[in-house]
Amino acid sequence: MGRVTERRKVLRIRDGAVSARPDTLVAEEPLEIRLNGKPLAVTMRTPGDDFALAAGFLVSEGVLATADDLQNIVYCAGATVDGSNTYNVVDVRTTPGVELPDFTLERNVYTSSSCGLCGKASLDAVRTTARWPIADTPPVRVEARLLASLPDRLRAAQQVFDRTGGLHAAALFTEDGELVDIREDVGRHNAVDKLVGRALQNGGLPLSRAILLVSGRASFELAQKAVMAGIPMLAAVSAPSSLAVDLAAETGLTLVGFLRGPNMNVYAGEDRIALRAAAAQG
Repeated sequence: MGRVTERRKVLRIRDGAVSARPDTLVAEEPLEIRLNGKPLAVTMRTPGDDFALAAGFLVSEGVLATADDLQNIVYCAGATVDGSNTYNVVDVRTTPGVELPDFTLERNVYTSSSCGLCGKASLDAVRTTARWPIADTPPVRVEARLLASLPDRLRAAQQVFDRTGGLHAAALFTEDGELVDIREDVGRHNAVDKLVGRALQNGGLPLSRAILLVSGRASFELAQKAVMAGIPMLAAVSAPSSLAVDLAAETGLTLVGFLRGPNMNVYAGEDRIALRAAAAQG
């Protein structure tokens, strides 16, 4: 399998002094995802947790909902002309009888590490029907000061980022602030897929009591992935997009952006934030 990091020679200039040294970089390689033997998508990712990534991607696409829907995932041997295995092609086999969505809509099956899946035929095609409506009963309630503490905990758990400085991260927390899982990847959408895929493999979906925290911005796609996994709260250290806010408002997702220190913007689902605690801090 590919390595998470690679070494490259770099010319380093510091205060006018020049030196040559090896530098640790995050690895980026393509991963082709096949569904029951048919090519479906290609994503640029950091190698590792490839099966979870593929499973999580298919949760967001409405293919998988429970571990019972998944028969197995394998690397495809003979992925090259000479028959060797590159570990860059996976085939996801669904359990017989699992109904597959219509993948005949025009779409670009290339997924970049920065923007996620692009080129859907229409916005309606992206708004996949969620298997589990967001229905946290009783509602998740999180104090603002607890939410404010999560980015530092996310950053402290980013082991590969410490070595490369070049990775996004996504983490799942309980409503009490306990770190459940964290994944890193060159693509923030891949990091989320790895989290959701691991939850599916462990029989943990829907994630109806979880908080999803992502480094960087909150795009429509990340909001969609949260909704498809039944996650009631998505927080990001940077800005959300307008479509992410619209989707959150439509589905009942709590969406928090610019989560930095004690400051944050709540764009939707403010009922899950203990606003009185936030006012007391101010």
